[in-house]
Amino acid sequence: MAREANYFLAALQKAEGIGRRYLRRMLDAFDNAEEIWRADAAELHKKAGLPLSVAESAVNFCRQNPDEPKRLAQFCLDHEFKLYALNDPEYPPSLKEIFDPPACFFCWGELPTEIGVGIVGSRKATAYGLGVAEKISRELAAAGMVVISGAARGIDTAAHKGALKSGKTVAVLGCGLDMPYPPENRQLLRQIATEGGAVISEFLPGTPPLAGNFPTRNRIISGLSKGILVVEAPIKSGALITAELAISNNRDVFAVPGSIYSVTSEGCNRLIQHGAKLVMSAGDVLEEYGISKKKAPPRSQIPPNLSEDEAAVYRILSVDQPMSIDDIIIKSGRGEVSHVAQILFQMEMNGYIKSDDYREYVRVEGK
Repeated sequence: MAREANYFLAALQKAEGIGRRYLRRMLDAFDNAEEIWRADAAELHKKAGLPLSVAESAVNFCRQNPDEPKRLAQFCLDHEFKLYALNDPEYPPSLKEIFDPPACFFCWGELPTEIGVGIVGSRKATAYGLGVAEKISRELAAAGMVVISGAARGIDTAAHKGALKSGKTVAVLGCGLDMPYPPENRQLLRQIATEGGAVISEFLPGTPPLAGNFPTRNRIISGLSKGILVVEAPIKSGALITAELAISNNRDVFAVPGSIYSVTSEGCNRLIQHGAKLVMSAGDVLEEYGISKKKAPPRSQIPPNLSEDEAAVYRILSVDQPMSIDDIIIKSGRGEVSHVAQILFQMEMNGYIKSDDYREYVRVEGK
């Protein structure tokens, strides 16, 4: 649990004129944020370098709202939110490295400590982009990396869902933790927070998802990540802003190529032109960090009641690495699409295999 003094710091954000820069100055100047609430305007001006007008605004707010930190602490307790400040030992070291780290942020869930990679892209993604984001995220998480994204529609959502199938993910919001956005991702955010990952935000509870909050949110995605992978992005997009922030924060930038005729891939193709590493699989990212792709577990014995064709398909599938029908056709050598589709249909009906939203197949464990 974050120290109680952190709530004094977070509550100061409600004072007019107090932003991240002044919060960090005050945190540096005083032993803890509770002392800031007892200081007068002259002390804030002298010790923290606040303009007198801002210092007076802060003092007036503190005097008029003495119970605000306690109310904020109780709200977080009721909702199982934690609060981290910049001087906490648990504050992510990589986030401290960026030019403008949040003075404090709220967290729902548990902050992972493994290496993180940010995956971002268009809200209006194509089926190609969604499939790529989900597959690469799933494989990165299976290899032990944490997938970090912004919980937006499109690529972000696909990245979180893919990671949840095999590991951990972190969602960074551009609103308060109690204001899930987009609303249809409410259950997804709960799943992230309760399955080993975290949902975080530097915005106070009750903050709506205003447009100006999202570029601010993007710098945190960059700060938590070792590198940023852009899957699909038009030339003018938030994903490219995140990539630019990654470059300024000395992070790696990766991009998935797309058709030269696709507007949604134009940004990725340009990134590659300007030096981003081209990514065709999760292995391209893992290789950059010296991480081995997770090996599939030993295959179980072939069930005796499968036909020869079914056994050939069953033999090449694993329980945790989904395979597309195209790959199944090539690796099984079973011929035409219609024939293999019929084999897969029959095996799925009999419970030997199952498919996901992208029509990729795995064996059912125990079969």
